Amino acid sequence: MNSNPKHLIHGTAVALGRAGVLLRGPSGAGKSDLALRLIDQGAELVSDDQIALTRRAGEVVMSAPPSIAGMIEARGVGLLRLPRLAEAALRLVVDLVPAAGIERLPEQRSCDILGVPVPLIALAPFEASAAAKLRLALKVLAGDDMRAGQTTLARP
Repeated sequence: MNSNPKHLIHGTAVALGRAGVLLRGPSGAGKSDLALRLIDQGAELVSDDQIALTRRAGEVVMSAPPSIAGMIEARGVGLLRLPRLAEAALRLVVDLVPAAGIERLPEQRSCDILGVPVPLIALAPFEASAAAKLRLALKVLAGDDMRAGQTTLARP
């Protein structure tokens, strides 16, 4: 019997360095679009559309279901086959929302994924700065997985 069963969820997963990022949102929210921009800047695809989650050694590991491994949808272009990372440890969850739904100075938040608390942010994916904001949030919230410098979240 497998002591670490996989749970499938809807979303897109990429890895920046050793840090895995889960992009969540409804169909058309911009998950694949933001992932493609991150990949174009050096991130690695883990999975698009569905992610298999497994809890292992106190962390959540993301991977692609075999049937869609290495594929990502580029709306208006079609399905693309890309190099992929077999798995990545989840370090940040990003909920993709319309720009009007973004708080200017949000409190730090987290969500529970398979019993593991994971930092959570909300981003408007189609803003030009979305990929940069995601990278900066990951540096601050994921610690050494991104080889963070002295960047911190300032609080008034």
